[in-house]
This record gives sequence, C-alpha cells and structure tokens, in this order.
Amino acid sequence: MKNIQWFPGHMTRAMRDMEEKKGLCDGVICVMDARAPIATLNKNLKKIFGAKPVLYLLNKADLADSAKVDGFVKLIESKGYYCAKCDSTNISSKRIILQKISQMTEEKRARAEAKGLNRTFRFMIAGIPNTGKSTIVNLLSGEKRAKTGDKAGVTRDVRWLRCGSFDLLDTPGTMPPSFDNQYHARHLAYIGSINDDILDMDDIALELLGELSTLYPQYLTERYNITDFSEKLGMYEALCKRRGFILRGGEFDYERGAKALIDDFRKGRLGKICLENPADYTDFEF
Repeated sequence: MKNIQWFPGHMTRAMRDMEEKKGLCDGVICVMDARAPIATLNKNLKKIFGAKPVLYLLNKADLADSAKVDGFVKLIESKGYYCAKCDSTNISSKRIILQKISQMTEEKRARAEAKGLNRTFRFMIAGIPNTGKSTIVNLLSGEKRAKTGDKAGVTRDVRWLRCGSFDLLDTPGTMPPSFDNQYHARHLAYIGSINDDILDMDDIALELLGELSTLYPQYLTERYNITDFSEKLGMYEALCKRRGFILRGGEFDYERGAKALIDDFRKGRLGKICLENPADYTDFEF
C-alpha cells in the first residue's frame, strides 16, 4: 500500500500557539489511544513539553486489551512519568485523572501554601486527533464545552477553559509533519486519527486483517467465521461472504466489507484489542 501522510495546515498554527503558551502551563496532559499507545504519541509534542511534568492518559481503555494497557502504564511509570488508563465516557475516570493531576502539582502547591498563596494551576491538554481529548475536557469541566466527533480534526483552535480548581488549555489534535514509521501510521488509520477521505480503505482493511490474524485471530473467527488466515484477500472475501456483501454477478462488495471491518474495530465489536505490545518498547523514550 502507498505511504500514509496527513498534516493539515491548521496543525502548523496550533503547534506554534502551543509553543507560545507553554510557559503559562504547570504541566501537560498527553492523551493517547489505549489501543495504539505508541502510534498515538506525537514526539514533536515532546519538544514543546520540555521539562514540564507530563501525565500520559491511555484513553479508550474500555476498548483495549487490559493486560497490554496495564503493561504500558507500568512501562511509562517506570520511566518516571505519570500515567493512567481511562475511559473518558465514564464519570469514574474523572476521579482517576484528578488524582494524578493532584500528584503532579503536590510539591508546587505545598510551596505556594507555605508562602500563603492559593494559586490556580494550569495544564495543557494535547495529543493526536481523535484520541478523545475533547471528551476528556468535557469530563473534567463537567459540561459540554468542547466539540466532539468521530472524525479526526474536530478541534481547530487553542483556548483556555476553567475546570474546577484548575485551568485547562485545550489544543487541536496534532500530527507529526511526516510519518517515518508506516506501521504506526496504519494504526492511526485504523483508529480514525487520520481523515478517512485521504485513505484507500481497501488497503487499510487488508492490513488490519493481517495484523488481527496474528494478534487476535479468535476475534475474526467469532465475528466473521474466518478460519483460514494464510492470505489477506481470502480473509477479506470470507468476511464479505459472512456479512452478505455480494454484488450482482457474484462479486464481493469490498467497499462495504472494508467499512464494516473498520467500524467494528473502532466501536469495539470485535473485542478488546491493543495493537502494540509493551514488551517491544522497553527502550522507547516517552
């Protein structure tokens, strides 16, 4: 399949705005997708974060393989960062996030109180598109103040929001200008972080079937009755046959098959999946 690249113009402006406002922030909340934690970590943002404390949130954990997600949490914490898994659609995640934020500011808060100050802490929330940043903003603020949607790139502007006892700088989802690792780029395509309109969905479906046949073959069998994993096209056609996606003349309707597979994956109908293994990233620099 052809290389995936996607970097809309508004992201350049967003990165510049974030760079300008980072000095006003006490820390950063970096939102990742628990189904593909490494793919959803934009290392260009790390340059903006600098030495500020970072809370890595593995969002959409309700859709992910809990054992692998727990492994990533342990890995990130072992490197000295704050980390938690969450489900931004579940109110119980608010308590988890607030606890981590409190830990991040504990020393600064103690110093301020020793001086008789009661200051408001500020955090930047950042990440790849469609990882659930806006839903987390709404969860923390207690109301729908940020636009949400299934399509990548809903948030376009940088803005401050009041969230209880702290201020939050909401930022648009940002990609690296180019993808050096196409394996991770495909993961972003699977989860919907890249605009579907620029993708060849047949190719994406074939690659997703290939990965799932190695990682979670049982899910393909249960959902689509796929039992032969030797060839991607064969699996694709078995899926179409199972779902009745047949055109006149007996040809397979690959377009509907691709849409069904990707939709099933994104909405968790296949099962709880994590495309990456923490054991493969012990030397990764977060």
